Amino acid sequence: MSPNGEHPAQPSALPSLSVPPSINDYKPTAERPFVLGLPTGSSPIPTYKALIKIVKAGALSFKHVVTFNMDEYVGIPREHPESYHSFMFREFFAHIDIPPENVHILDGNALDLVGECKAYEEKIKSYGGVELFLGGIGEDGHIAFNEPGSSLASRTRIKTLAYDTILANARFFGNNINAVPRMALTVGVATVMDSREVIIIVTGLRKALALSKAIEDGINHLWTVSALQMHPWALIVADEDATSELHVKTVKYFKSIERVQEDVERNQVQLKASAILLQQVEAGKS
Repeated sequence: MSPNGEHPAQPSALPSLSVPPSINDYKPTAERPFVLGLPTGSSPIPTYKALIKIVKAGALSFKHVVTFNMDEYVGIPREHPESYHSFMFREFFAHIDIPPENVHILDGNALDLVGECKAYEEKIKSYGGVELFLGGIGEDGHIAFNEPGSSLASRTRIKTLAYDTILANARFFGNNINAVPRMALTVGVATVMDSREVIIIVTGLRKALALSKAIEDGINHLWTVSALQMHPWALIVADEDATSELHVKTVKYFKSIERVQEDVERNQVQLKASAILLQQVEAGKS
């Protein structure tokens, strides 16, 4: 459950249950900020809305959080409504208490795009790496703009977008395929894999095949999300529609784990409450 006692109605908002405890348990400071990787697109919007509510309720602060976004289009102005700069401030940053200087988004209009990508990687390293990367996937299983065929050892770089990605993103540009940028800057698969934790949101029937490739098939550079099989702490959040291509036994298996995990979390809450009560009793004796 969320800090305000409510369970998100949408599966795509479920990462909002993991982010607050990750940040709060880290106890970030100005000298030791929590580093968070963030995506754009329609999938993370419910998570962003839920996190905004939690911040406004006083249960979470982004004052000592540093963010790195996954990607940005090349060649459209920062103030363009469909630039990822505009998206992030419109949907998230403008509604929370994060200092603007803690926000990092690739500059798709930099004079030296290669240099911009290298500097982005160095900036991430200067903070000690990313603690938690949130992300979504495309219908072809791409993470960020790491399209099919991308190297699983790739780092932040310039990418030419696949036609299917351009077609899918046309809905954000008034269904005008000619208005969609053809290139983007993106973190690499290895950049994401270097983070200490990864949470990927997968929703809808159109991403069901990608989810099955990510979970049931082997690691394959044609489905870059499959690289998460090698990550020591990766979580995929999916709705029912997204599981439609999975084998029945696969769905049953993960649902059984989910039920057990809920029991574990309840026990942890009870143990924590008992420990606090014991501390209070011991303090009263002294």
